[in-house]
Amino acid sequence: MADDHDHNHDEDGHTHDDVELIEEGTTPAADAAPAKKGPEQTWRTYAPAAISLVLLLGGIALDNYAEDWFKDPIRLGWYIVAYLPVGWPVLRRAWSSSIRGDVFTEFFLMGVATLGAFAIREYPEGVAVMLFYTIGELFQDAAVLRARRSIKALLDVRPDEVTVLKDGKAQVVKAATVAIGEVVQIKPGEKVGLDGTMRSERGTFDTAALTGESVPRTIEKGEAVLAGMINRQSLVEMDVTVPYQDSKLSRILKLVQQATGRKAQTQEFIARFAKIYTPIICLLAVLITVVPYFFVTDYRFADWLYRGLVFLVIGCPCALVISIPLGYFGGIGAGSRQGILFKGSVFLDLMTQLKTVVMDKTGTLTKGVFKVQEVKPVGIDAKELARLTAALESKSTHPVATAIIDHADTGHETVSVEGVEEIAGHGLKGRVDGKEMLAGNAKLLRKFNVAFDEALTKIPYTIVMTAIDGQFAGYFTIADEVKADAADAVKRLKADGIRTVMLSGDKSAVVELVAKQVGVDEWHGDLLPEDKVKQVERLKAELAGNPKAKLAFVGDGVNDAPVVALADIGMAMGGLGSDATIETADVIIQNDEPAKIATAIEIGRATRRIVWQNITLSMVVKAIVLVLGAGGLATMWEAVFADVGVAMLAILNAVRVQNLKFK
Repeated sequence: MADDHDHNHDEDGHTHDDVELIEEGTTPAADAAPAKKGPEQTWRTYAPAAISLVLLLGGIALDNYAEDWFKDPIRLGWYIVAYLPVGWPVLRRAWSSSIRGDVFTEFFLMGVATLGAFAIREYPEGVAVMLFYTIGELFQDAAVLRARRSIKALLDVRPDEVTVLKDGKAQVVKAATVAIGEVVQIKPGEKVGLDGTMRSERGTFDTAALTGESVPRTIEKGEAVLAGMINRQSLVEMDVTVPYQDSKLSRILKLVQQATGRKAQTQEFIARFAKIYTPIICLLAVLITVVPYFFVTDYRFADWLYRGLVFLVIGCPCALVISIPLGYFGGIGAGSRQGILFKGSVFLDLMTQLKTVVMDKTGTLTKGVFKVQEVKPVGIDAKELARLTAALESKSTHPVATAIIDHADTGHETVSVEGVEEIAGHGLKGRVDGKEMLAGNAKLLRKFNVAFDEALTKIPYTIVMTAIDGQFAGYFTIADEVKADAADAVKRLKADGIRTVMLSGDKSAVVELVAKQVGVDEWHGDLLPEDKVKQVERLKAELAGNPKAKLAFVGDGVNDAPVVALADIGMAMGGLGSDATIETADVIIQNDEPAKIATAIEIGRATRRIVWQNITLSMVVKAIVLVLGAGGLATMWEAVFADVGVAMLAILNAVRVQNLKFK
């Protein structure tokens, strides 16, 4: 009734627990059971089961009220007709799996059990087993489709058509055909179809579909506009900067569609377990049928064959191989609705094992929006210092550099900038208007033997120190703002018994100030990229005694790529803003809220709890009914409950994760 990740494939290669979102209009395999049109279920999906149910009920009525004429071969023919709508697709799949060398599948078990029931003239039970098996498949498909929709909803925020301005005229064209540099017009209430930059002076956009933020965002001229945003006010125009297929949203959708490619250990174990378990059930069923011949005096082959067939039906591992991947699939869907993208179900499991969360400061716990507070020149005019420093910083994309450029507001002034070298963890060096210039932290000035007042390092703000022709020329004080939910995020993590650590390349005085504001357990400043790696290696070494204890690093996924890769789980803030983020992180938090770190852990724990509930339910019920079946105390009807009934309960439990409320 479900997939074991290897044998339950449609002929087009899809499995039920595959996250790939089948496009509308595709046709499922000819032997699929039950048939579906694309990703939706229609009345045709349910027709075979409905026909079989009507014929089964009619046959049972005739067995009880028309015994005089309802006999073989009429009776056999009636039940064969009732069996074929639901049984034939399963028999075909059993055959196709067998010729590929995968014999011991649930299709094989169902086929042997039901055909065996016909062989001993238990026709109603043979039809009933296959009918309820198919009904269970329908439940499974409905649950999978529901989980898919929560992820596929992301596709609905990416329109296929956009309005392009050509020669002053508006033309509606396919978004995929729009070239970089073209101008797109976005009407009020319309969804943005491509990534670009704002051409109009400003616009207000709803970003809830991308980030979960309920407050509209104002985007100024020259700022980024992303596919999936909704224009909330006046007509605006934007310049396209990225092809349709390479937009941030398109890339994230591809990642989500491939999410279950990295399966959790529990999933992999169940898949391996089913491959060993199913042949053992088949062997035991044969032994139950044959062995009593040598020990039972009044041995009747039909009676013991019936017990063996009941044992086969009970032993089918449907509930396990359906509900486990479905539970993880639901967890990925639940995360998507919270603006959290898990790149695989394995990370849902790992989230439950976190003992240490290491966070970058800028952009993770703080907004990363810097503003110059003061300019303190030494031997030079403040405006001139700002002009020269901004020219040098124009060669950097760091938020601090942007703050200085914005403060200088040099407009279209032409400044000669040559030989710029970015020294990692220090700052910039280059020639500006013929002058040798440095702009960076205290380590940069020490590196080039520039004398300055060491007391400046104690100022609890970010400081950019400058030097011109080897002489200290002054400094800029720059402040960043702590995110509103940063302290709450740390509090929630600590309440879960998770150690919190903050690492930053910023100077220690600034890092200490932020650490006290948010309440982290441990903090370290003045770190170069390699120093961050060493700190994470140290923290991982402290957890080495417990293989189940994991460490996560939360950063921007760009400057911190080595640490993200080193951590057990790499988490990136604001995944829509950075290509490198999308590529390197295991978990992407789209809306920049650090509180979502704790939410991701909650989703992982809820998913794992439901998965283990299903495993326990399935194993306990099957163990009890297997013993009853082997002892002849369970009929096919009990077998159907143990198989299909438990599977349905497990499915209903698995989809609960999508309805749970998370902070």
